[in-house]
Amino acid sequence: MAAVEEQRQGKQEVRQGQGPLDGLLADSRITQADCDLAIKHRHDADHRSKHILHYLSDLEIADQQNPGRKLDAESLTMALSAQCGQEYFRIDPLKIDVAQVTKVMDYKFSQRHQILAVADNPQEVIIASAEPYLDAWVSVLSHTSGKLVKRVVFNPHDIKRLTSEFYSVSKSIQGATQGAGQLKGIGNLEQMLELGKLKDPEANDQHIVNVVDWLLQYAFEQRASDIHIELRREKGNIRFRIDGVLYTVYALPMTALSAVTSRLKILGRMNVAEKRKPQDGRIKTKSPSGDEVELRLSNLPTAFGEKLVMRIFDPEVLLKPFEALGLVNDDFKRWNQITSNNHGIVIITGPTGSGKTTTLYSTLKSLATEEVNVCTIEDPIEMVEDSFNQMQVQENIDLGFADGIKALLRQDPDIIMIGEVRDLPTAEMAIQAALTGHLVFTTLHTNDAPSVITRLLELGVPSYLLKATVIGVMAQRLVRVLCPHCKQTTEVEQEAWDTLTLPWKVKLLKKAAIAEGCLEIRETGFLGREGIYEVMPFTESLFRFADDKADLPELLRLTYKEGMLSLRLSGAQKVAAGLTTVTEVLRVTPDMQN
Repeated sequence: MAAVEEQRQGKQEVRQGQGPLDGLLADSRITQADCDLAIKHRHDADHRSKHILHYLSDLEIADQQNPGRKLDAESLTMALSAQCGQEYFRIDPLKIDVAQVTKVMDYKFSQRHQILAVADNPQEVIIASAEPYLDAWVSVLSHTSGKLVKRVVFNPHDIKRLTSEFYSVSKSIQGATQGAGQLKGIGNLEQMLELGKLKDPEANDQHIVNVVDWLLQYAFEQRASDIHIELRREKGNIRFRIDGVLYTVYALPMTALSAVTSRLKILGRMNVAEKRKPQDGRIKTKSPSGDEVELRLSNLPTAFGEKLVMRIFDPEVLLKPFEALGLVNDDFKRWNQITSNNHGIVIITGPTGSGKTTTLYSTLKSLATEEVNVCTIEDPIEMVEDSFNQMQVQENIDLGFADGIKALLRQDPDIIMIGEVRDLPTAEMAIQAALTGHLVFTTLHTNDAPSVITRLLELGVPSYLLKATVIGVMAQRLVRVLCPHCKQTTEVEQEAWDTLTLPWKVKLLKKAAIAEGCLEIRETGFLGREGIYEVMPFTESLFRFADDKADLPELLRLTYKEGMLSLRLSGAQKVAAGLTTVTEVLRVTPDMQN
C-alpha cells in the first residue's frame, strides 16, 4: 500500500509540476535550461513540500517576456490561470464575508485540499485553489452545498495564510458569541500590550482575546488610521479607515461585539461599568514589524450601545519630514517664513482627519531644539513625544485650555502649542501668550485660511488684537496618492480641469496619471496620502479685513494676488506631478468662491 501511495503522489507531483512548467515554456516565459533546472531540483527533499509556484518564485527565474523582471508568485499564478483556463482571482480580505465563507466547508477539508471559499452566493460558491488540475473535491463540495462550484486560481501562499486566519477568527468569534457575556476585569495591566502574548486569561475570555489581537494586527497590516466599532440593532460592524475611506471589515453579533468593546476599554484603562458618558483611553502596543504604536480610544453612547473609535498613531507617520507631508516648494518657504518668528500666533485649520496634528507635531519637532522650551496643552495628548512638555486638558477637575495656558505661562515657555481654540477665553489666553513674547501654535475649524479671520472675530476677539498677534494661517487637506505599482497615464477632461483651477486660467494638462489597481493596494488605486495646503501670511496689507465689515471674497482675491495658492490649485500641482487625480482633489476640497 505504501508503494502504491508513493507512486500515486509521485504521479500527482509530476502532474502538478510539469503542467505549469510546460505552459511557461510554451509561452516563452522561461527557457529550456530554466525548465530543466526546475525539474532537476523539484524532487529534492527540501523542495518537495513546497508548491511548484513557490519553488519557481524562489529560483528568481528571469521572465523572458518582460526583460529585467523576475517571475514572482503573482505572475506565475496568472500564467497558471491562463494555462488551465480558470479565472485568476485577487482576494481583497476586506470584501470577503469571513463568517459566511467559513461555513461552506470545515477547516480540515479546506486544508486537506488546499482550497478556500471566497464567496457564497445563492446559486454558486466560488472556490480559490492553486491546483487547478485536481478536482476530486468538487463533486463532494457541490453535493454538500447544493450549489454550483466555480473554480478560480489564487496564490498558494496566500491561500494557506488566509485559510488559517479566516478559520481561526471565525472560531474565536463563534466561541465569543456562545460564551461571552461580560468580560471579567483583568488587574495589573502592563502599559505595553503584547499582542497574542497575554497569559492565562479566563477560559471564557480567551476567544475575546484572540479577536482583539486579530483586530489590532489586521488594522496594522492594512495601514488603517482608525478602527470603528459600531453597534446596530442586531449586528455590529467593525470598520477600518484606510487612506481616508471607511471599509467594513467584519459584522459581529451584538454579544461578541460588546465583549470586544469591554476588553478594549479595559486595555485602555477606561471605566468598563460606565456606559452613559463618553470616555477617552489609550493603548500602547507594537505593530507586526516591532514598532511601538499608540492607540487613542474614544467611546460614545448611542441608541444601540457604545460606539468605540480607535485612532492609530504611528510615530513614523506622525513625525514626518515636510517633504513626506507634501509641504514643498513655495508653500514650504512661506510656512518656514511664518514659523521662524519668535512670537505671534500661527493657526492651522481644517476638518477632523485633515492632518493638522501631524503638521503641528512635525513643525514642533523641527523647532524643539535644546535651546528652547516647547510646552503643549492638548485634549487629549495625541502622541507622547519626549521633546515636548505635554499637558492634557481635564474638564472633570476644571482644567480647560484657558486654565492650562495660564499655568504654562508660569513654566518659562518659548513655544506653546494649544490643541484647539474653541471659545473666547482660550483665544484670549493664546493672544496674551503671543503678546508676552511667545510663539503660539493652535488649530481652528474653518474651510480655508482666510476664513480664520472671520471665525476669530465671531468668537469675540477684537480686531486690534488680531492685527497684533496673528502672523500666519495654513489650511490643509489630505489627498490619496496614486499607487506607483499600477499608475498609468490618461487624458484629462477640460470641464473637470476648469472646475479644479477656477478662477485661474490654467492650461489643460496633456497627460495625467490614474491607477488601475493592484494587489499591493487591494485594487483601490491609491497608496498613502499627502497634504495639500494654502499658506497665508497675515501681512499688513490684510489688516483692513480684520474687522466686522470684512469682505471675505475681496480678502480671498487679495491673498491670491500676494501669491497664496488655494487648496484646489495646490491639488492641481499634485495632479500635474502625477501624484493624485482631479477627482480626488475635488472630493476633499471646498468649492471655490468666485
